[in-house]
Amino acid sequence: MARYVALLRGVMPKNCKMADLRRALERAGFRDVKTVLASGNAVFDATARSEDAVARKAEAAMEEHLGRVFPTIVRRVDDLRALLETDPYAPFDVDPRAKRIVTFLREEPPRSLRLPVERDGARLLCAHGREAFTAYLPTPKGPVFMTLIEETLGKDVTTRTWGTLEKIVR
Repeated sequence: MARYVALLRGVMPKNCKMADLRRALERAGFRDVKTVLASGNAVFDATARSEDAVARKAEAAMEEHLGRVFPTIVRRVDDLRALLETDPYAPFDVDPRAKRIVTFLREEPPRSLRLPVERDGARLLCAHGREAFTAYLPTPKGPVFMTLIEETLGKDVTTRTWGTLEKIVR
């Protein structure tokens, strides 16, 4: 049995209560389910053989028990720990005040993708495997980093701050 993290896209306290999400995942057979923050992060044990199979099972549980599905990307906790031990931002001149964002993709981005790209102070720096790394300083223009990410990588992604990842894998 492996420990997984389900990263749900579009979750906020107004549209999904974490206690309801936890119960839905438990009813689906996931074990030792814990939610982290109110932004759609769940950590649990599962016997599935692939991350995609775990994601499909989690989405089916949401449909059945919550009446809606949040797109879900799954990673193994051990893989996220290994990611946090790296510093993908090191080769770049990232302002120490910048927010560091990790974008999780279902598939690796196309090899033709040219990075880094920048828009309004947000920089999509690099991609490693199925994760992409962005840094930005907040501006009055709002979350321009999301526009940059979606224009570059599409909408079938979900993002978390570096700090949120640290909380998830604790």
